[in-house]
Amino acid sequence: MASLLEQLRGYTTVVSDSGDFNAIQQFRPQDATTNPSLIAAAAEKAEYQPVVDEVLKKVRKEAGANVSDKEVAATAFRPLEVAFGLKILDIVPGRVSTEVDARLSYDTQKSIDEAHAIIALYDKAGISRDRVLIKLASTWEGIRAAEILEKEGIHCNMTLLFGLHQAIAAAEAKATLISPFVGRILDWYKKDTGKDYAPADDPGVHSVTTVYNYYKKFGYKTVVMGASFRNIGEITELAGCDLLTIAPKLLEELAKTEGTLPRKLDPAKAQSLDIKKIPIDKATFDKMHAEDRMATDKLKEGIDGFSKAIVDLEVLLEKRLSEIAEPATAAR
Repeated sequence: MASLLEQLRGYTTVVSDSGDFNAIQQFRPQDATTNPSLIAAAAEKAEYQPVVDEVLKKVRKEAGANVSDKEVAATAFRPLEVAFGLKILDIVPGRVSTEVDARLSYDTQKSIDEAHAIIALYDKAGISRDRVLIKLASTWEGIRAAEILEKEGIHCNMTLLFGLHQAIAAAEAKATLISPFVGRILDWYKKDTGKDYAPADDPGVHSVTTVYNYYKKFGYKTVVMGASFRNIGEITELAGCDLLTIAPKLLEELAKTEGTLPRKLDPAKAQSLDIKKIPIDKATFDKMHAEDRMATDKLKEGIDGFSKAIVDLEVLLEKRLSEIAEPATAAR
């Protein structure tokens, strides 16, 4: 009998949620996605030190001797995540998602500027824009940035998405892809209610199912990529979702597990559902967001967490800069 992973690939595009090249190579996903936490974790591994060191040396050389290690480290995040992205693109046949600094999540123009800078690095490396997704937080401002970037031919992945209002706004903005966070939704409900949830009753699974059916009912081209899974039950309950981005540990579990995997999400089934269309504007978005405690809490927590991960990475990079500094030139 085929493994669950093999069967899942018959319904859904499988994406690797990792900055670990070895894990990506092992499971041969179509696409890969990273975030600051994953980049920071990978950057601490000895096997990836050459990638980190090469970026740091290049940024240090371009910055000049008068710029502090702290400033160089802060500048290095963007080229480092692109360097990881380029390595990943050598492995996967599809796309890599590269994230805009989470600290810019409430600033539309700065998010656009950062996206342009990321794309410029990929352009310089000869990478087609069809192979890159710019990840933006699903704030109102982030969604507006995506709307402008998509018109420029820069494809966007809306991350930190927890509520239907965020999903509708992203689809109306013609974002290429959204990444609703299944496991983080489950985490919130478990903490709020004190209950455990079977996969079929999982609030994160229900949320993604609702968004998927809404998109397919009304013919949106934006695709749904479930993300942030806590167990393989969440994944199997979403078989048929456009894409699922899965951590290496769960990919391995799916590959080792045999059994029948029925399709759970289906566009034809969604067409038959009685779903009311919701017109979205900023006032409606803000109202729905305020009324959704889970989405409010998790969006803030996610932005804070990714922002902290970047700060932590900058500290790590500053330390590494001091370790690889060229020895002082002897007095002439």
